[in-house]
Amino acid sequence: MSKSICIITGSTLGGAEYVADHLNDVLTEQGYQVELFNQAELADIQHQTSLLVVTSTHGAGELPENIHPLFQQLADSNLDFSQMKFGVIGLGSSDYDTFCNAVNIVEEALSSLGATQVCESLRIDVVNDFDHDSSAEAWLPNFIEKL
Repeated sequence: MSKSICIITGSTLGGAEYVADHLNDVLTEQGYQVELFNQAELADIQHQTSLLVVTSTHGAGELPENIHPLFQQLADSNLDFSQMKFGVIGLGSSDYDTFCNAVNIVEEALSSLGATQVCESLRIDVVNDFDHDSSAEAWLPNFIEKL
C-alpha cells in the first residue's frame, strides 16, 4: 500500500480547499505522507502514484481557474499515467444542470492518460449537504483501501 498521497484542489471560493485541508489533516494523522497543492502544476503530479482531486465546478460546468491550466496541459499531452491511481471529490450545486461536471472532466482527463480511478467519485451537493468535511471524510476509506 502506498503511504504517499498527493491532493490537488480546484477551488473558486475556497470550499474545495477547506475540504482538502481537512483530508490532509485526517490522512496525516493516519500516517500518510501528504502533499497538497492549491495551484498544482504538471511537475507536481507527473510522478505521483496516488492522486486525490478535490474540485468545485465553476461557471457552466467548467473547472475552476486555479486548476484549469493544469488540465489543459494534460489534454494537450500524451503523458503515461498508468502508474497513477486516483479519486475525485467534487463540490457543486444541484440547482445547476452541470452539477459537479468538473468531476467528469477530471475523470476523463486522467483516465485518458492511463490513470486508474479506484472508486466512485464523491459529489457533494452544497445545497443539501452543509458538512462537506464529514462527507469527504466518510468517503475517504473507499479511496485509501483501494490504493
